[in-house]
Parts: sequence; C-alpha cells; structure tokens
Amino acid sequence: MAAHNIVTLTDANFKEEVLSAKPPVLVDFWAAWCGPCRMIAPVVEQLAGEYEGKIKVAKLNVDEYPSIASDYGIMSIPTLLLFKNGEVVSRLVGYQTKDKLVQVLEKNL
Repeated sequence: MAAHNIVTLTDANFKEEVLSAKPPVLVDFWAAWCGPCRMIAPVVEQLAGEYEGKIKVAKLNVDEYPSIASDYGIMSIPTLLLFKNGEVVSRLVGYQTKDKLVQVLEKNL
C-alpha cells in the first residue's frame, strides 16, 4: 500500500524515474516477505509526504526486479539508496530511524 506520491519502480521506468530525475530520489529496495521492510515503509511514506516537491520517493520490489537490485549491489533489505543526478550519494542498509533518514536527506538537498 503505497502513498499517492511514491513511485513504484520497474525495469521499464527505473532510468527515467531515478537516473534522469531532477530532484534527489530516495529508493527503497524491499520485498513483501521482509519484516524490517514493513517496519520502515510507514517512515518512508511519511518522508514522501513531508519532502514532497523536494525529493522523489520510490520503491523497488527486489523479488520482481532482481536485476536492478543486483546492479546496485543490494545484498540485504531494506536498503535505501539516495540518488542525486543519477549517482548514488547515500546508502542505508537495514531499518533506519526517521531522524537518521531526515539527516541524510537534509545533507543532500
């Protein structure tokens, strides 16, 4: 259940939505069976609302699109990657507090 302002990523739209995006893009790599992914999802949704217009928030299901996860060396989930101008500027692995995520976002705005 994604918020209205969270982009669902696929192999088809990853380049356009993430690599070509103007604002920084926070990508949540997740899977349905992952407990910590479900724990961090509401935090990511809150940030999508609070930072709307400043950053783009997107989710990629690693079970459905394993090649993208593999391209970015995603070994465990949740992993949150922050892209800026198509480059990964921050990588957070595992459950993160909202405060930690806000710090990373603020540093990269």
